[in-house]
Amino acid sequence: MSDMPSHVPEDSVLPNWIKAPQDFFGGLALVAIAAFALWASSDLQGMRGFSFGAGTAPRMFGILLLGLGFAIMLVGVLTEGPRLAVYAWRGPLFVSLAILSFAVSIRPMGMIFAAMASFMIAALGTHETRWKETFIVGVCLTAFCAILFPYGLGLPMQMLPTFLNR
Repeated sequence: MSDMPSHVPEDSVLPNWIKAPQDFFGGLALVAIAAFALWASSDLQGMRGFSFGAGTAPRMFGILLLGLGFAIMLVGVLTEGPRLAVYAWRGPLFVSLAILSFAVSIRPMGMIFAAMASFMIAALGTHETRWKETFIVGVCLTAFCAILFPYGLGLPMQMLPTFLNR
């Protein structure tokens, strides 16, 4: 008898030819990013013969990323590797929502409201948030930004909502 736990095959919906799902899907994600980069740079000039232009670097990097993505997918098919890991989506989701809310609310609502709201939305990214401390830190960071940007950096930023500036 062995002290090692038995490795019971997991029921998977993935085909049997994918031996390392984490590598395979990571490579697939890189291929998708490369395809988007190549599509987005398709209307830029350059890389026609010896003509270098604005599209040269994005296309070169897109082609390199495409090749690396396919190579990583091939590794996922040919070698044994780790299964797909469970990923916690809550943190990245709420941080992304906080960035989007700041971008949408900075002009109509001003920097003070947008900074505080985006900080509080980002705090939703974990269930360990202590709201009293989060509110205090949010107020301090918002006050620091309200002083730094217009006075320290000399940037003409709207601090209050547009309906209060009339």
